Amino acid sequence: MPPAGTEDDLSECVEEEKMDTVNEQIRKHYHTLTNQQKLVAKLILDEPKQVALHPARVIGSLTGTSETTVIRLCYALGYSGYTALQNEIRELMLLSGKQDKLLEQYSTDVAGETDLVAYHMEQDIAYIRKTMNALDPGQFQRAVELIVKAKKLIVVGFRSSHGPATWLASTLNVVKGNTYLYRGQIDDANYLITEVDAKSLVIAFSFPRYTSETIIFSTAAKDKGAKILAITDDELSPIGPIADVLIKASTPSPTALKGMATIFSLLNVLVSGVVQADRNNVQRRIKQYDESIQQFYPFFETS
Repeated sequence: MPPAGTEDDLSECVEEEKMDTVNEQIRKHYHTLTNQQKLVAKLILDEPKQVALHPARVIGSLTGTSETTVIRLCYALGYSGYTALQNEIRELMLLSGKQDKLLEQYSTDVAGETDLVAYHMEQDIAYIRKTMNALDPGQFQRAVELIVKAKKLIVVGFRSSHGPATWLASTLNVVKGNTYLYRGQIDDANYLITEVDAKSLVIAFSFPRYTSETIIFSTAAKDKGAKILAITDDELSPIGPIADVLIKASTPSPTALKGMATIFSLLNVLVSGVVQADRNNVQRRIKQYDESIQQFYPFFETS
């Protein structure tokens, strides 16, 4: 064990200064919960309004468990009791209440809409706002710090996640460098894993339908000491239990057809956070990038 004060910087940036939100606590502890507690946890994630409005006895009845199970879940998640958990959910709902109305406004059947442009773009705005309101500032800051401090970045994303993964890998290579896009069978996964260590970060995209290769690669990298930053649609998605930091993007279904606007908006914010946090190095990196790119990819000059 390293002496005090010499822990790796990459590990330090994920230390918690305060307790995580209830969704984050459920994600981290879900695999340790009993089957009965998992039923209650799922209700908290899917229907937080029920928890905000009703006592533990009612929540136990709604989940087919018991009041005792609900209270024990609260203890398992680190809360002093049901009231503490309920109060946190109420506070979070106050922040997102306006967004619920906006989403309801655009939940009608698109077939009945005459202005498709307005309908779809307003829906994109609604889900971007939902993602923004639900974004945990602490998790976002940890994600930025992980990216800035990592010596090597590997981005993983297949099927519907391939587009966002490719864009993020390319963009981070411009502003930071040392970023690799894992392309599955085209690449040598074993070689990439052997190059991973505690100073590495894997950014894993995982959206429905969740691909097992993303989980397998991320798990192998984590076993080698790498940190995992997950970008997904649900705290309980397959990538959730192994993620050191999870950022959730709320998207309409199917994600591959309707969710890209939200995901790319989130990624734009993430890259902007990196630029702001490491401005001097980023500016130097971009200058070097612009100088070298002229040698390999000459562009037409506009008159």
